Amino acid sequence: MNVDLLFQIAGVGILVAVLGQVLKRTGHEDMATIISLAGLVIALLMVVNLIAQLLNSVKSIFQFY
Repeated sequence: MNVDLLFQIAGVGILVAVLGQVLKRTGHEDMATIISLAGLVIALLMVVNLIAQLLNSVKSIFQFY
């Protein structure tokens, strides 16, 4: 497994947490929610690509058509 992907997801999480706290303290709770959802979508897209690679590997190992 690629460790860089874990660091990227952790970086997105830290960035979203900091931005969310800053926006909440300035009174922009709606923007903080949007930032949190955007961070979640970005992290899920990273994981979905990894799962797609895994399924392609399983398919090639067992030679499914």
